[in-house]
Amino acid sequence: MIGTVLCYVLLPAARLLRALRDAFFTCRKNVLLAKSVSTQVEGIFAATRGRSVPEEQEALLQQWLEEGTGNLPTSESAPAVGKVSAKLASDWLEGSELLMTSLSDLNSAPEVTWCAGQQLTELHTLSSSEPQDHAVAELAKLPAEETVAVVGSACWAAVMPQADHQIVGCTAIDVEGQNEDPAVLAWSLARDAEIVPVEPPAWTVQDMEHFQPLPTEVPYHEILWRDWEDLSVQPYVLEQVSRNMSLFEFRVMSYNILAQDLVEQGLDLYLHCHPDILNWNYRLPNILQEIQHWDPDVLCLQEVQENHYWEQLEPTFRMMGFACFYKRRTGRKTDGCAVCYKHSKFQLISVSPIEYFRPGLDILNRDNVGLVLLLQPLLPEGLDLKMVSPLCVANTHVLYNPRRGDVKLAQMALLLAEIDKIAKTTEGSYYPVILCGDLNSVPDSPLYKFIRNGQLSYHGMPAWKVSGQEDFSQQLHPRKLLAPLWPSSLGVTDNCQYVSLCPSKKLDRRKYSRDFLLQFHFCNVACERPPQLILLEGVTDAKPDRPARRPKHAAVVNDPDPQPFFPRSSGVIQHGLNLTSVYSHFLPQRRRPEVTTMPMGLGATVDYIFYSAEPVENGNRGGRRLYQDGALKLLGRLSLLSEDVLLMANGLPNPFCSSDHLCLLASFGLEISSLREG
Repeated sequence: MIGTVLCYVLLPAARLLRALRDAFFTCRKNVLLAKSVSTQVEGIFAATRGRSVPEEQEALLQQWLEEGTGNLPTSESAPAVGKVSAKLASDWLEGSELLMTSLSDLNSAPEVTWCAGQQLTELHTLSSSEPQDHAVAELAKLPAEETVAVVGSACWAAVMPQADHQIVGCTAIDVEGQNEDPAVLAWSLARDAEIVPVEPPAWTVQDMEHFQPLPTEVPYHEILWRDWEDLSVQPYVLEQVSRNMSLFEFRVMSYNILAQDLVEQGLDLYLHCHPDILNWNYRLPNILQEIQHWDPDVLCLQEVQENHYWEQLEPTFRMMGFACFYKRRTGRKTDGCAVCYKHSKFQLISVSPIEYFRPGLDILNRDNVGLVLLLQPLLPEGLDLKMVSPLCVANTHVLYNPRRGDVKLAQMALLLAEIDKIAKTTEGSYYPVILCGDLNSVPDSPLYKFIRNGQLSYHGMPAWKVSGQEDFSQQLHPRKLLAPLWPSSLGVTDNCQYVSLCPSKKLDRRKYSRDFLLQFHFCNVACERPPQLILLEGVTDAKPDRPARRPKHAAVVNDPDPQPFFPRSSGVIQHGLNLTSVYSHFLPQRRRPEVTTMPMGLGATVDYIFYSAEPVENGNRGGRRLYQDGALKLLGRLSLLSEDVLLMANGLPNPFCSSDHLCLLASFGLEISSLREG
């Protein structure tokens, strides 16, 4: 043991610090995650590094080394070595619950090497010498504040890590790109015999006790108890799916993966997290493992950092069989939205990126974006593609600001207008639609009801009330929504449709020219007071003024670019897409609401998957429209969690879920109809 301790104390300070950093980051990565990542994903990110050692720790260690502790060639230095090792362990392993590791997990660390040459000779000499017992006795006499931290009866100790093959003694393992002298450094937990597996490790070191590995930790999806809910066995689903009907089945995932730039800009939001689990090199393998585990066919991501997308995510998704599209937020924002689909399941028909920012419009002055794709499902050979309907997939991340509900509504109206354009058939109906995203609105808020019920009366509504995120009712002068919500220059009607795609109403209104109509509207005879009219001051003696703006019916045939007239003063917006939510937003078995995120430790639902359904005839329950599955059927979903369960896992992010949002996952079936004539 003393030989092992002395082995790394003899090293120069710089190499010791570098070895410390690499060994501990690898330890955290491999053990804390309890990973089972495929070699494909693991190989890409095996060379990641951890955080650097704080400057004060480096200075303190250098001071210890300069005092001569690291240069003593005999066992007389054992007490000093013990102090250095113990103090270093105490400082470095603060928060030991994040470093509950084992030797067997530490074996995969690519940066751990073994000492060689002269140090090997010195270690063998020290291990066989009698003063070793004296050194161990001296280590036992160290003060309490300098001893190694303990967890129960299991203490932290410096040990030699196991290599890929059984090793006795000290040999050198070359690491690619390593030009400096090899170094040995690893920390491992010697567990109490009561909680340690009976089987010993597959390696031994002479004159060293056995250190047992910890029990393998279960994967994240078992720790957080997310169950798959199979809805295809529900009676109402079985009634809608006949025995002779075939379905094109696919999975859709929506996931806000938390852009790293946003983490670093808002560290105050993540004070409950250990800094290491906020590291992108830690979070990325976690996120990829989660996506790979649930294996979606369509993947809608929000808060995707642009450089991470092009350098890491897109190449990895491509190897996983995805075709990907990305839209970065406008302005100086570094993140955006991505939509990926399995090219073995779908074929792209069209893609439409959407920018919500419109210069000069206060209601659309934010940099949020969206994506709308039209996909053609691919059927087995021998079946015509026309047997299954195209699928419209939309993904967006709506503005967060709880006070600006007017902006949220305008952004959603633009997205729905784009969906209306992409998903509308030549007959005037719609292809099945799936709408995913972080909408920054809670269930049963006005924005949620607008999407689900297809209509919202907004005039006079406080802007903060639209999303329901926070209560600003005590605010003295809250912003209120006034009709019309957006100007006609935006080119979007109150039905969330582009004006250019709407049929003109009452075309005969435009048969007369503007000048001809004005001759009758403001003729001289109309402005003269009849002589027999009784004079009432301020009433019958007043002359009508010409309007300062153009009359409503001024769209005429001789205008260079006439547009149809749509009155927009009712204060009501609506759409005709018939969307309902995959989730019910309540967990009956726990009698608690579902949550998808936990800002500041408070659970909330802001992420959704909406899909096309058929309204139930005369189905309206307390202003809530009732739906039933149509051509697109919900077959299953991944259960969400309640706030109390996430609190037990220290909220979000945590060591197992590397985003501040939970992923949403649903399974759908699209009807495969008989061949169409022609």
